[in-house]
Amino acid sequence: MGTLSLEVITPEGVLVSQEVDMVVVPGTEGEFGVLPGHINFLSGIVPGELRFYHDGAIEYMAVSSGFAEVSNNSVSIIIDAAEKADDIDLERARRARDRAKERMEKDKDPTDFLMAEVALKRAISRIKVAEKAL
Repeated sequence: MGTLSLEVITPEGVLVSQEVDMVVVPGTEGEFGVLPGHINFLSGIVPGELRFYHDGAIEYMAVSSGFAEVSNNSVSIIIDAAEKADDIDLERARRARDRAKERMEKDKDPTDFLMAEVALKRAISRIKVAEKAL
């Protein structure tokens, strides 16, 4: 069946660059999977769980917003931030979730509320991904 070339790129640099069997991405229109031979396309990415499969193993990452490009058996993920499951500080993520919830309850300004909502979504995805590494 073949493999895909996966690159996960953040402003800090390339976080992942390897051959994989499959990638599952949290897209703006819903989660989507990419296998070798997939059609070419672009998609926005929302905060959530990115996972990729290789050699019978699954790796999980928490990702923020960005874009995915699928082209010629290559998947490029360009995002603001990403963390591998093993690198996430679970307690810190839980504190961030709690702070975001507090801000959403207190802030009545629509812009502040939206910023808190984004922070909440990111914290929740980090928690879910970190718990998979336990």
